[in-house]
Amino acid sequence: MAQIANVSVGTVDRIIHNRGQVTEENIEKVNAIIKEYGYKKNIFASNLAFNKKFKFAVFLPKNENIEYWQAPIVGIKKAAEEFANFGVTIDYFFFEYNTTSFNQIAQEILKLEYNGLLFAPIFYKESVSFLNEYKKKNIPIVMIDSNIEEIENIAYIGQDSYQSGYLGGKLISYGIKENSNVLILEINRNAESTTRTNVYLQRIKGFYSYFKEKTNLPKFNFSEISIQYDSKNQLNSTMFEGIDCVFIPNSRAHIVAKFIKDNHLKNIHLVGYDLLKDNIEFLKEDTIAFLINQKPEDQGYKGISHLYKKVVLKEPVNEKQYLPLEIIVQENYTKTI
Repeated sequence: MAQIANVSVGTVDRIIHNRGQVTEENIEKVNAIIKEYGYKKNIFASNLAFNKKFKFAVFLPKNENIEYWQAPIVGIKKAAEEFANFGVTIDYFFFEYNTTSFNQIAQEILKLEYNGLLFAPIFYKESVSFLNEYKKKNIPIVMIDSNIEEIENIAYIGQDSYQSGYLGGKLISYGIKENSNVLILEINRNAESTTRTNVYLQRIKGFYSYFKEKTNLPKFNFSEISIQYDSKNQLNSTMFEGIDCVFIPNSRAHIVAKFIKDNHLKNIHLVGYDLLKDNIEFLKEDTIAFLINQKPEDQGYKGISHLYKKVVLKEPVNEKQYLPLEIIVQENYTKTI
């Protein structure tokens, strides 16, 4: 705070404790910073006096060539820059998109000491095992992207994956008045092919629940196919014979949209996730009907902010912060973003 206000630590201390001998200008500057960052004055003064440092660990998939996972890092770095003057530093740990790499990095993190952890529990079984071990350290943990509700006392910031899938079902059914065939297309990288992620499982559960509950809908017939998008010739026209709707439960709807466009397939209602550059292009031309925006940059920023408030300021925080389920269509894209 002293650095931001361009005053001495002693000046900050006198203002916080009302000890006088401070100009009105400096009082206004310091109080404005206290108000903006939500500091509890006694906690902040203590941190100043002892020059405390706080180290957070970030444990996420590698984002090289994965546009979705680049976005949380933008938010995390924004938060890190804001809180750097208050003793916060961040170490990054990235795993390849497979369980072997995940487990190796997890074991490394378990050996290290931090004041807080931000984590994306991609692989369900492996994440449960890691979290159960890491909880023994008794430090705050924030999950983003997906939630593992059965593990208690761990914060979560992101969408409700079940409700997100439920919404996906509603969007698939939107405007459909006749019996229809729905293809649920899981698009994996090669390394993911043997392990369904936690997000995927919750979304599919929510997706089917919508149709079970809405008994007044036309009949929908469902089929599921899993492909590896970094292998050749995984999509073919036979997959889409008789298909009216396609639901992609991750950010790779553009892969299907490109195939649909290139092969001149008509009247296929396509719903997917996330405002990736390629997804947006197919949304603009109406090959993709709906995108559900998860706001991963906000998740990263809010995750670090949560740790900062809880660890540094010792403030009470909401352990579950569900972000809105934002629906993006061709007509509202430019207005929303």
